[in-house]
Amino acid sequence: MSTTRPYSPGDRGPEPSGASGASEGGVPADGASGEGVVAPSGAAGPPGGRQVRRLSFEGASGVVPLARDFARQALYAWGWLPAASADQRAAAEDVLLVVSELVTNACLHAEGPDQLWITCDNKVIRIEVADRGTGQPSPRTPHRAGRPGGHGMFIVQRLCLDWGVVRTPGVAGKTVWAELGAPA
Repeated sequence: MSTTRPYSPGDRGPEPSGASGASEGGVPADGASGEGVVAPSGAAGPPGGRQVRRLSFEGASGVVPLARDFARQALYAWGWLPAASADQRAAAEDVLLVVSELVTNACLHAEGPDQLWITCDNKVIRIEVADRGTGQPSPRTPHRAGRPGGHGMFIVQRLCLDWGVVRTPGVAGKTVWAELGAPA
């Protein structure tokens, strides 16, 4: 698992400015806007198309449940839920757990999250959490399963295809990203 590459293999890099709630062609997704909380509609995007949802945490409280609810709505809109099989249900639950862990880490170690992006291209879901923190997330080593706390990035590392950190020179903060495979 990579913590040094800013993008996973084959990724085209960051979304263009103003890509909140937009599909790959720059067409806004239903119910999406560039500000505040974005609630996706139940309409799925075009088959094989790349869908992006953005959630701003500005002024929000209860950000972890807010992020999970936002991610759950996106999973319904993209057809990951309701799950038709146990494997599909497990994949959706993994996405929700990774969202929770990344947002919780931003709360605990980085002055709170600024934004959450979830991107789906029917094969991979990419989760990105932007924050103002300067630290570098990493799984605690050695991992001690019986001890409380310190399991967030270990969980992310175990569940995800890949993950990493993006920093923009001259800009405070970072974006932590993780990618999970679509259910079979």
